[in-house]
Amino acid sequence: MITTALRSLWDEPPAADPPPPARRDRVLVGVVMVVALLEGTFVEDVTWRPLVTIVAVALAPVLLWRRTHPLVCVVVGLGTGLALGVAAQLAGLSGVGLATMVYVLVLVYALVRWGSGRQIAIGLVVVAVVAGFSAVSDYTGPAELFGGLAVLAAAVAGGAAFRYRAESRRRAFDQVRSQERVGLARELHDSVAHHVSAIAVQAQTGRTLARRRPEAAVEALVAIEGEASRTLAEMRAMVRVLRDGAPADYAPQPGVADLVSLARREPVPVVDVELAGDLAGIGPQVDAAGYRIAQEALTNALRHARNASRVQIRVVEGAGSLRLRVTDDGQADPARSASHGFGLLGMTERAHLLGGTLRAGPLPGGGWAVDAELPMEVPR
Repeated sequence: MITTALRSLWDEPPAADPPPPARRDRVLVGVVMVVALLEGTFVEDVTWRPLVTIVAVALAPVLLWRRTHPLVCVVVGLGTGLALGVAAQLAGLSGVGLATMVYVLVLVYALVRWGSGRQIAIGLVVVAVVAGFSAVSDYTGPAELFGGLAVLAAAVAGGAAFRYRAESRRRAFDQVRSQERVGLARELHDSVAHHVSAIAVQAQTGRTLARRRPEAAVEALVAIEGEASRTLAEMRAMVRVLRDGAPADYAPQPGVADLVSLARREPVPVVDVELAGDLAGIGPQVDAAGYRIAQEALTNALRHARNASRVQIRVVEGAGSLRLRVTDDGQADPARSASHGFGLLGMTERAHLLGGTLRAGPLPGGGWAVDAELPMEVPR
């Protein structure tokens, strides 16, 4: 079991989507450089003052790449500190370095947070070697020793905790995306099944009338050709989404026209539904998706919009696209996120799968809005 666990750790991939250096990282590097210069200039009893100041300042930019190259940063940062310590021991000195160099703990945190299993294992060996050498060469008592080890362990534990939290959230998001793909695939399946049923009926009709009324058989073939073309287009759309082996429900899927059933005058908040434009040409997948997005946005508004008196659903067709807007006049719940909610993630995923867009956020005058734009037909 231990061997299996070690092998699993060794084969652990790096954390997904490490962010590139951002403005806050450059600010951090600047602050570290300034603090190191101030310490190296004004603090008394600094051994090898020019050298250790230059080392502390020169190593600070390594922080910029701690997420994308965590092992390299740990080796460079702690390796430089180890080399400085060895040189000090050869010279018969101890306690060489600036207190500002404590920023190397950020590199240890980043190693566990962003590195792969192999990088973490190798990096922690380097950390253990440097920590062991420092404990032996600069030993000042058990309190300082255990305090230093506790700080180092906290950096490692913090990286592991944030990594686990991020992975758990990513898995939850993936589950939401998968559920949306399955739901959309079922809707596509139902639509295709409808077309295939129509083809079968037309074929049976054509075969029955072929001998008595040849012209009716030709009409049936024309209808079959049209249905087959639509079916092929929807099958092409279907291959872009995932589908599990669960049995399909052949009940008709609600569409944009069914949004009127969501309107209500009581209880508060009132729900108004407005449909405008020619909605007859909406593709079946887009029709079902528009309903689902509006339904989810309405559910979120009823759940999170505090003291809301009205929720408005407006669907407009124009310029080859379907525009959907759901607004409320309530007070935004602090827990209502514009980017991290699972309901919002599902709506966004559904819109993107159909080649559309979705945005959500607070309104300038108060309230909340969800805006979606979908193509009238699924791109082939």
